[in-house]
Amino acid sequence: MSHPRERFELIADVGAEAAFLDAWNRGRLHHGWLLTGVEGIGKASFAYRAARRLLGAEADATRGPLGASPHDPVSRLVAGRAHPDLLVLEREEEGGRVKRTISVDQARTLPEFFSKSPSRAQWRVAIVDAADDLNLNAANALLKVLEEPPERGVLLLVSHAPGRLLATIRSRCRRLAFPRWSEAALAELVAGRAGVDEQAARRIAAMASGSPGQALALASGPMLELDALADRWVREGLAPAEQVAAADSFRGGEGAARFEALMERLAAAARRRAGDSAPQAAARWGELWSRLEALREQALGLNLDKADALATAVADLNRTRAAC
Repeated sequence: MSHPRERFELIADVGAEAAFLDAWNRGRLHHGWLLTGVEGIGKASFAYRAARRLLGAEADATRGPLGASPHDPVSRLVAGRAHPDLLVLEREEEGGRVKRTISVDQARTLPEFFSKSPSRAQWRVAIVDAADDLNLNAANALLKVLEEPPERGVLLLVSHAPGRLLATIRSRCRRLAFPRWSEAALAELVAGRAGVDEQAARRIAAMASGSPGQALALASGPMLELDALADRWVREGLAPAEQVAAADSFRGGEGAARFEALMERLAAAARRRAGDSAPQAAARWGELWSRLEALREQALGLNLDKADALATAVADLNRTRAAC
């Protein structure tokens, strides 16, 4: 999928865009905006759409309330990461791997950035994608900017889990919540964009937890295959030979991505099983879901052996199945 800075069609919530535009038109544009909702709902796309307009891109109403043409000079600068009045903080890549957090050194560029007057536009804009990725020191550095609002400056914070943010950050921002999409809307999106049949589109929509980005990712063959595999493991278990084969598939760069995707889908399958079960069993499946999510984060954050992590997950899965 393309990066949000390269997306121009309306995907995010129309209501959120109208609220932002109304505040701007009335001269009551808040200096800090907290964009919340599930991952893949369109929050980052909204941030770039708002940034383009604040930085002077001409409006294009055919692309929604905050729409702008991709051919506008401002849009081209933003897409090329070359606009001097836009700063983006996101996890950096180092040694071929994306870091787990946004560092304090990155966050400390914010005060200097906002201390300067806009050079090409009426506003300076910073996007943090995602604020959940800020480490503690970086979060405190960002808080200082919110405590001393910059003149002609707007900070757009993308957050998939706002409860993890410092309460003082949340309290100093205006929140825009992006609602989950209905399964019907997701199925229509997937059928139109990915060209899958109606039955597959409905299945993907049910798996996507209301997220259009997740739905489109699942529509790719490998993700759909992994979700079916995880669902079968949760419901029927797996043979030792299948576990060995799965562990062998985790080798190399593509294998690491497959491991992360499979662990994610395994946790999602446990969550679905919790929703389908009687109360006592649902509690056990819900606890397994939480443990699998924690194991995935631990395996990725600490670079644990992937075969060992899978073995731990399978053993926990088998215990849960036996107890239910």
